[in-house]
Amino acid sequence: MKVLIINGSPRKDGNTSIAVNEMVKVFDSQGIETEVCQIGNKDIRGCIACCRCYELGHCVFDDTVNELAAKFEAADGLVVASPVYYASANSTLTACLDRMFYSSHFDKTMKVGASIAVARRGGCSAAFDQLNKYFTISGMPVASGTYWNSVHGREPGQAAYDAEGLQTIRNLANNMSFLIKSIALGKEKYGIPQMERGSFTNFIREDLSQD
Repeated sequence: MKVLIINGSPRKDGNTSIAVNEMVKVFDSQGIETEVCQIGNKDIRGCIACCRCYELGHCVFDDTVNELAAKFEAADGLVVASPVYYASANSTLTACLDRMFYSSHFDKTMKVGASIAVARRGGCSAAFDQLNKYFTISGMPVASGTYWNSVHGREPGQAAYDAEGLQTIRNLANNMSFLIKSIALGKEKYGIPQMERGSFTNFIREDLSQD
């Protein structure tokens, strides 16, 4: 069993890494393999809605995003961790996730997702909500902790002193481990739920004569 962890921070060994490493220690103790990919210092452009991924099977921009998509497909769970600058996930991580989730067409059903937001003080809840939406649109169960998954610290290393935040992250990792193992057993006995597909609607009516 394996969890892919995407660290959106551009700072190596920063406060976001402190939170991520807390999860890694728990996963190790639970016998779950992890791979941490730090992308905050990568040159990742946003999605341009060209839809070429439906022809190619991957994003037209062949960069880190396609590499991560392959790792995501092979994983049982995904953790995304972000520093918070303006009450949202940072722009590099957002661009990465937009493209990775949209361009990768493998079935994500029952892969477990979890998100972490790290800030000096405010904005974590908004970023946390934003990140969880990638999971819920994809049929992915969302792991929870014992509080919203946020850790606080401004200067490098300060997150290590957020006792409650790190406790929440450890509980999150334990719960995520349990979910991954439980889903693996469920797959053996019951298989994967079959999702309905193909019903796409919007709110634009071209034929107004029906009014």
